Amino acid sequence: MHQGLGAELKRIAFFTLICLIFGWLNGYISWTLIIGGGLYMGWVLLQIRQLYLWVTSRRREPPPDTVGIWGEIFDNIYRMQKRHEKERRRLQGMIRRGQQTTAALRDAVVLLDANGGLNWWNQAAETLLGLQPIDQGHPLVNFVRHPSFIAYFEACDYYEPLDLPSPRNESKQLQYQINRFGKGERLVVVRDVTRVHRLEQVRKDFVANVSHELRTPLTVLRGYIETLSMSPDLNPVMNRAFEQMQQQSDRMNLLINDLLVLSNLETDDSERNQQTVPLKPLLNIIAADAMALSDDRQHNVTVNCDEDIALIGNEKELHSAFSNLAFNAVKYSKPDSDIKLTIAIDESALIFSVKDQGDGIDPIHIPRLTERFYRVDNGSRNSDAGGTGLGLAIVKHILLRHDAHLSIESKLGKGSTFSCIFPRDRYQVLKQETLEAAE
Repeated sequence: MHQGLGAELKRIAFFTLICLIFGWLNGYISWTLIIGGGLYMGWVLLQIRQLYLWVTSRRREPPPDTVGIWGEIFDNIYRMQKRHEKERRRLQGMIRRGQQTTAALRDAVVLLDANGGLNWWNQAAETLLGLQPIDQGHPLVNFVRHPSFIAYFEACDYYEPLDLPSPRNESKQLQYQINRFGKGERLVVVRDVTRVHRLEQVRKDFVANVSHELRTPLTVLRGYIETLSMSPDLNPVMNRAFEQMQQQSDRMNLLINDLLVLSNLETDDSERNQQTVPLKPLLNIIAADAMALSDDRQHNVTVNCDEDIALIGNEKELHSAFSNLAFNAVKYSKPDSDIKLTIAIDESALIFSVKDQGDGIDPIHIPRLTERFYRVDNGSRNSDAGGTGLGLAIVKHILLRHDAHLSIESKLGKGSTFSCIFPRDRYQVLKQETLEAAE
């Protein structure tokens, strides 16, 4: 470009010199320079017109032949066009490759714009959601109208996927996973989880049915064990054997009861029997039961809760969750130690916590404590304490049904704190007349 500019300046200087000589010869230097400048401007306009016609032409032809700086301008633009065309073909190839890849997926992939409108989707989305080309630009919630999906979509909390019946076929179960990207756009992946859902339902039915079926023979066995153990002429060996059988049958009975509780939690509608539950009377009952469980170990169980605090939920389930935590504290705490049941409130949550002075739990075990039958293998937290390994799993399920979660803090040798954290819209402050009616 610099060479072309230099050549063009030399050309202008040479043309000006010719005009000066010609004007000196004819005696009209000024007019000759004006006419020469006009001719040069006409030539420049001609080059500009050629550039305009060539750039706006739909046909990709080589640039017209010209000289000087205009030749370099044409050549540079032509090279830029070639690079642009090459990059465009590369990007188109990537887009086609991406479309072919997503078309091969069995999962539906849907791209939404910043307003939640349909931007693009693959073939599986047409099969699972019934989308058609004419639906371009329409909101996704117009096609998936389930109230749970609308709430999930508008909440913008996509950490966990959402399972719902298919909008086209109620017998199918779909899982929705949304991810945000770009400037408010969203990527929706929809997976057919009907088979997994059916297997899970089979598992739930199996656990429920087996637990029910085991109850009857276990009741008979317990009855005979209790009757035979009361015989006056039993020798010490047989007496010890009957005591162990009684202990294990009681433990099996607790296990069956917990399995039935879990089964009911997984199958019952979480919105049933929701009511306002005053917490102070509930915690007083749990504290009294914990003291009775403690018996001669003489734990000091205290309740710290304001009289006017209440939770919205299922009272039976809340009692089960809170008592599970309190009874665990009694089982795994040292005799004569303190156990505190506390209700605390901040701007965003209500927190029920159970703090004990037990041996604590190694942090490596904490993430798995709510798994079914998971046990911490140390001297103080084993099956001898009489647990079934399902208590914290029950607590977790109950809290999920109340939009809450469980937090566990523990240090070896310094005790543990189990906290149930409820969202702000789950608790309320009761008025005096409500408190009097509850009493």
